[in-house]
Amino acid sequence: MARILVVEDEAALAMTLTDRLRFSGYEVDHASNGVEALKLAEGSPYDLVILDVMMPGRNGFEVLREMRHRGMTAPVILLTARGELADKLTGFQAGADDYVTKPFETMELLARVEALLRRGGATGKQIDVVRFGPVEVDLRTGEVKRDGRLVEMAAKELQLLRYLLSRRGETVPREELLKEVWGYDSTLLTRTLDVHVAWLRQKIEENPSTPRYLITLRGMGYRLME
Repeated sequence: MARILVVEDEAALAMTLTDRLRFSGYEVDHASNGVEALKLAEGSPYDLVILDVMMPGRNGFEVLREMRHRGMTAPVILLTARGELADKLTGFQAGADDYVTKPFETMELLARVEALLRRGGATGKQIDVVRFGPVEVDLRTGEVKRDGRLVEMAAKELQLLRYLLSRRGETVPREELLKEVWGYDSTLLTRTLDVHVAWLRQKIEENPSTPRYLITLRGMGYRLME
């Protein structure tokens, strides 16, 4: 199992990243500042580091230079709100392997993580099958079963289900689902989401009119129950 160190001082973002990476099968540690990151990285080897640049105290560039000075060779993805070319060049010159500008799509970051780990020969042990109630989802093949019977899923239905599974137990805002699953940056065409949720309930719920697993929280969004 690949080990990843997330260095991020923004608590909400750090929690989102660590949860998503753990769901994807990685072992994840978190440091909220550069000093803590260097202690963790020196005491235990990591396969990849996700490093925020704008941190109090020692910034990400300084931490990265120190990591490389100490002989740490794990690939590093820099996270920053800075998008200027000069800052990117500074990051690469310090020893970064990739650079992601905030705000970013979590799925894109995960793809970059996987690409760097493949390049280095490390892989996260993917969780292949997820279950809730009578439903079983094979994340590798996209096969969905309910009560042991195969359920036909359209591509967007499956993508929506996968995303809700990645946030299982959390309330996911409608706007986030539209952006992450459909790529919409606005609240236009939200009826699309309602329709797909209704179709999904027909396939995973015993009684779609009174759903037990895919719950609507009015004015907030949707939650896939544990």
